Amino acid sequence: MTAVSAPTPAAAALGRAAELGQPAFVRLLSAGEIADLRPAPDGVLAGMPVALKDNIDVAGVPTTAACPALTEPAARSATAVERLLGAGALPIGKTNMDQFATGLVGTRSPFGACSSVFSPAHVSGGSSSGSAVAVAAGVVPLALGTDTAGSGRVPAAFNGLVGMKPTRGLVSTAGVLPACPSLDCVTTLTRTVALARTALSVLAGPDPRDPWSRPAPPVLPAGVARTMRVIGVPSGPLDLDPGHAEAWEAALAHAGSVAHVVPVDVSAFLEAARLLYGGPFLAERLAAFGHLLEPDGPHLDPTVRRIVLAAGAIGGADVFRGQLRLAELRATALRTFVGVDALLLPVTPGHPTLAEVAADPVGVNARLGTYTNMVNLLDLCAVAVPAGQRSDGLPFGVQFLAPAFADGPLLDLAGRWLGEPVGPVEPASGRQLLAVAGAHLTGEPLNRQLVALGGVLHARARTAGGYRMYRVDGPLPRPGLVRSSGGPADGIEVEVWDLPAAGVGDLLPTVAAPLALGPVELSDGSTVPGFLSDATGVDPTADITSFGGWRAYRASR
Repeated sequence: MTAVSAPTPAAAALGRAAELGQPAFVRLLSAGEIADLRPAPDGVLAGMPVALKDNIDVAGVPTTAACPALTEPAARSATAVERLLGAGALPIGKTNMDQFATGLVGTRSPFGACSSVFSPAHVSGGSSSGSAVAVAAGVVPLALGTDTAGSGRVPAAFNGLVGMKPTRGLVSTAGVLPACPSLDCVTTLTRTVALARTALSVLAGPDPRDPWSRPAPPVLPAGVARTMRVIGVPSGPLDLDPGHAEAWEAALAHAGSVAHVVPVDVSAFLEAARLLYGGPFLAERLAAFGHLLEPDGPHLDPTVRRIVLAAGAIGGADVFRGQLRLAELRATALRTFVGVDALLLPVTPGHPTLAEVAADPVGVNARLGTYTNMVNLLDLCAVAVPAGQRSDGLPFGVQFLAPAFADGPLLDLAGRWLGEPVGPVEPASGRQLLAVAGAHLTGEPLNRQLVALGGVLHARARTAGGYRMYRVDGPLPRPGLVRSSGGPADGIEVEVWDLPAAGVGDLLPTVAAPLALGPVELSDGSTVPGFLSDATGVDPTADITSFGGWRAYRASR
């Protein structure tokens, strides 16, 4: 009997793609075309079939951006594709999308509308609609999309996937047909955080071909913790459809099992989101691809054309006024991350049907960007993760947002959310952890001492139950942290810093009585050195425990 060879991974993926019952792919590559791209024989993605959104160049293949009139083959692959090939990945095809990456619904394409793999009546989300369907349907384990206003995160949420939107400029956009060049990001769609992390390690890196490229700093930026333990959640009500509202409450309950949850004001984030399409920033889309919208014809999506050409009425002064307002909102929003590691939000307010989008293509699409539009405007990174299902069986997704270049710790947080193995981050040899509770906290007057000594923020944390805090007066008021049986069960806010051992020794002479170095037990059960006070050294009338931490006490003053 003659043995039958198993199909190669690429051939198997091509077979699955051909069997899809919806237009997720604009074009499938042949085996010869895949071979011509010369994927590396080894690498961390060796033999892995991947799908590519059709605004990302593949050498020898047209990049249509869902516009059939664009038929010129790309002369060179996008940098992101070259890096995938260098890691051994096998591109099998170009995926459908909202035309020119302008949409969050996945219906604005002359190639047809995509639907969620969970329901043929509901949209897949866009603009990276086909890439999400390709992963969710099991065609490929990894697909590239783009995310300017949520175009990677929305279809991830609507198809039960992980959608990683890196820091702007971390992954090159050279060879990507632009939507908003200053905001565009190449993103990944996967089933696991682990694969998203691997893919980002392959894709990230500076690129001289891309004027918007930015290298990651050698150490995490100030205020970004290596281990994220504190999550901010909206302090006020959110605009959510009933099914989403119920699922959001369940997600909030789960958040408390992953990290400490802190209510925060998100009004600045939501106002910034409205600027992307409700302000002058639409003009960047007109500048980027407006020349492709004339003359009109059946190759153009009428909604995309109408929205973008309307930006011709936006004047230069309007743009500068919008930039000023955005700068004000960014300053307000970023202050949120002084006390929390990441912000948790729903990805969308609801999950519309294809019929609802057809009835109101602009209004439904605009509402979908309520919680996603602002991320690139505010220079944040984000990752969308599954958060169970609604009562009707549709998937529900949430997203974590964090400051620029917090991508690694953010992925670790997302991994913990999904129950994936995430190893602890330990200090290097010759370094030790130190808990601080007052003037050395991020943003407080003496924090610069820790930074000058070579310190990096390890984690925001809370003490174990049973600690109390007292105001200690002096030239610089500070807190005295006292272990007491009468302390609150949820502990007191602290930060854990990673310092050179010699730096801790240099710091000790600057700490005046009644404070001294001693063991501080944290809420996770670990114990680290920190600054404590003896109960006899504090004024019992200066008890500020009820504020929960030094920052909250200072804010009250």
